[in-house]
Amino acid sequence: MKVAQKVAIVTGGGGGIGGAIADRLAEQGAKVLVADLDPDAAAAVADGINARHPGSAVAEGGDVADADQIRRIIDRAETEFGPVDLYFANAGIAGAPGLDAGNADWDLAFDVNVRAHIRAAQQLVPKWIARGEGYFVSTASAAGLLTQIGSATYAVTKHAAVSFAEWLSVTYGDDGVRVSCLCPMGVETKLMRSGENSGDPLGVAATKAVVSAGEVLQPGQVADIVLDAVDRETFLILPHESVLTMYRQKGSDYDRWLRGMRRFQSSLLEHA
Repeated sequence: MKVAQKVAIVTGGGGGIGGAIADRLAEQGAKVLVADLDPDAAAAVADGINARHPGSAVAEGGDVADADQIRRIIDRAETEFGPVDLYFANAGIAGAPGLDAGNADWDLAFDVNVRAHIRAAQQLVPKWIARGEGYFVSTASAAGLLTQIGSATYAVTKHAAVSFAEWLSVTYGDDGVRVSCLCPMGVETKLMRSGENSGDPLGVAATKAVVSAGEVLQPGQVADIVLDAVDRETFLILPHESVLTMYRQKGSDYDRWLRGMRRFQSSLLEHA
């Protein structure tokens, strides 16, 4: 899909990957609503965009896991710019490490990393089917393909995010609904660094696993890759090419892969 003259919503847009995607969308001629739990962060990104591309962005603070707030954000975008063409479900949380995660931790992780995607799709997909066109971009993670050392809540919910994106594409792809799923590894964001600042050995190991597995990219690099994939309507977006190699190795010999992951985890915990 060509994004010029399109209307997009980017959640988790107050910084990191989301902020960079919002910026790139505006550069390519789209109108963007920047949504974030932190309204000041969302406003800062929108203000920066408008300084370079006047009238291209608006900001909304809100919990994008809440169906009513998603509806409010969609309504604002439609009022300001017109019907929403693209929705970037980018907001995410890292979650608690290990089995110490309680019910509240699990509920929050599922709400932000999975149900937020479902609730947005429930509101947008029927409109897109009626129009014959729309684009849903899910930010998952390489953890959704490979798993995540340290955080069970993150690994499980990112797998679920990948599965939901797959299901959307299978179910509605012939109705004009395009879907992409972003699965990066290390990207220099607050989310990536949350584990090493957790004070928990598994959390520290989680960050070390990511930064030691390959190049840590900047958000702008990832945003460029995402917009190129949207232009080509590619489902699986892998900013780190090594993830595909790892994913193939996992599928070809699961037991060997599990043994290797346990060895990798042990080496990380020794130095945590």
